[in-house]
Amino acid sequence: MLPAWIADDIEPDAVYPDDLTKMALAIRLSARNVREASGGPFGAALFTESGRLLGVGVNRVVSQSCSLAHAEMMAFATAQQSLSQFRLNQTGEKIVLATSSQPCAMCYGASFWAGIDAVLIGARADDVQSLAGFDEGPLPADWLGEWQKRGIAVHRDILREEACAVLKTYGESGLVY
Repeated sequence: MLPAWIADDIEPDAVYPDDLTKMALAIRLSARNVREASGGPFGAALFTESGRLLGVGVNRVVSQSCSLAHAEMMAFATAQQSLSQFRLNQTGEKIVLATSSQPCAMCYGASFWAGIDAVLIGARADDVQSLAGFDEGPLPADWLGEWQKRGIAVHRDILREEACAVLKTYGESGLVY
């Protein structure tokens, strides 16, 4: 379950026409999650290629007592439930995941089966570790290449400074989620 403030922070009918607006939403969600003390410093959103919002997520691991409740997993779940399909791109429409930070090992793997065609990444895994103290788990040595082999385009460092600022705020806050 997502925090109640999510409904106030998104406009379900808004169009996010480019990578920057998509990423800005993911980072805004991560920052609000920290401000509200409702979870860790991670936000994610799923869009059609044209920019229609399909689902959002924030980190809810501690509040839900569920290790699966990462931002990307929550976004996958909200979009899949909304569309009533487990493979989001099964109709042929391209699906874009915007995530405030590089996905961990679990979210990386889940993106293959969720039907993601492009991933937009803000902060890198090294940023997550150094600024917020999270270990994102082992990825394949050529994790970018593995996504690309499966037709998933990857765009990194989109609004990286803004994403890192959220991680830094969280890391300095003393909160532990």
